[in-house]
Amino acid sequence: MAEGRFGRAAEGVRAYGLIAGMWVRSTMAYRASFAMTTFGNFAATFLDFVAIMLMFSRVDALGGYPLPEVAFLYGLSATSFGLADLLTGSMDRLGRRVRDGTLDTLLVRPAPVLAQLAADRFALRRLGRVTQGALVLGWSLTRVDIGWTADRLLLMPVMLASGCGIFCAVFVAGAAFQFVAQDASEVQNAFTYGGTTLLQYPPTVFAKELVRGVTFVLPLAFVNWLPATYVLGRPYPLGLPEWTAFVSPLVAVACCALAGLAWRAGLRSYRSTGS
Repeated sequence: MAEGRFGRAAEGVRAYGLIAGMWVRSTMAYRASFAMTTFGNFAATFLDFVAIMLMFSRVDALGGYPLPEVAFLYGLSATSFGLADLLTGSMDRLGRRVRDGTLDTLLVRPAPVLAQLAADRFALRRLGRVTQGALVLGWSLTRVDIGWTADRLLLMPVMLASGCGIFCAVFVAGAAFQFVAQDASEVQNAFTYGGTTLLQYPPTVFAKELVRGVTFVLPLAFVNWLPATYVLGRPYPLGLPEWTAFVSPLVAVACCALAGLAWRAGLRSYRSTGS
């Protein structure tokens, strides 16, 4: 059974790579258009950070966090989300496919539906968001005062990979929900795009009830709030123990497993449009 699951996973990765590669080749046929749209994506997302910088033209700290530390949170959130958006951002089109019946065309193809849908219209221009987040993160690391140790250094790539995994799980779970509520892309966006915007600000500016919700219900806090708190040497939100900074990979695996179960349940419930 384990071999069968591994085989299906490998088949899905292969199908994803083939479909994504096809869209990349299509995109690169018009290099000038690709460059302009990527820059536009970069510029549009950079305006979010410009808004934060404008806030700091009037205040010295936000929730006790100076600009370099807020930029650190912003960079982690934006880069993790950008990677997830690049890999699975097309999942929000599922509701439209369910409504117009075009999901049926994916069901009859000899490839996993999830891989097909995630790679559909693979938008390489979304690298603009990833680049913008990475630049802000890099700038913050040159300004923030961190006592670097081996575990803090190791936690940096782990945070980005785990954050990407958590956001991918949210994309997949949101798509699964659209099997039930076929016009729910905006609800999905509230948890994906809204979630990354939330995480760009320190947890100290939000009510404890909201912090509890994104820690124990929808665990977005493990994208950057909890591990970044350890790296920055700040008090933990909600008085959580120090070891919670290191469980982001486990949270990401659990979120992906739950999202996979939700996806399978949603796909089994699909009965086409009936037309």
